[in-house]
Amino acid sequence: MNPLLLDVPLKLETERLILRAPLQTGDGNIVNQAIRDSLDELKMWLPFAQELPTIEETEINLRNAYVNFLKRESFRFLIFRKDTDDFIGITSLQGIDWDIPKCEIGYWINTKFSGNGYMMEAVKELTKLGLNQIKFRRIEIRCESTNIKSRSIAEKLGFVFEGTLRNDDLSADGSRLTDTCLYSIVN
Repeated sequence: MNPLLLDVPLKLETERLILRAPLQTGDGNIVNQAIRDSLDELKMWLPFAQELPTIEETEINLRNAYVNFLKRESFRFLIFRKDTDDFIGITSLQGIDWDIPKCEIGYWINTKFSGNGYMMEAVKELTKLGLNQIKFRRIEIRCESTNIKSRSIAEKLGFVFEGTLRNDDLSADGSRLTDTCLYSIVN
């Protein structure tokens, strides 16, 4: 089946969260504020967070993400708390290979919301979407070996640790080689 024919929801719900595609004008403001609030932590792990993007750059990034969602090249979701409508973070199915089919899950959270299990809840819902509705045969989570919080999410959700890829990537700031931990879940 051509991926463009897949019905992929623009909104997902969990007990405490709403995950929705980045399709509303102004999403760039709230995402940019979360990046600003979390820059010190995000800098450690994410190349995009080495410098604070402008609100306009964030808005453009989100609009491109929505275009990629429609083209079925990746599925990015903004995460909100149901009870307060606070923006929490982002999670996405990315690096899609439709021939297998497989993908990778990426995520980041606003630091002030970390430690409450929100990201684990969001990633669990996205994994269900990927395996049950989209029918991916393999979903990976890759993270730097020293990123204990990210590794913990994969492990608690039952992803299998497949190994450490030594000297696999550059650190987020590009200054040194890092090891990547590879986790997967298969259908």
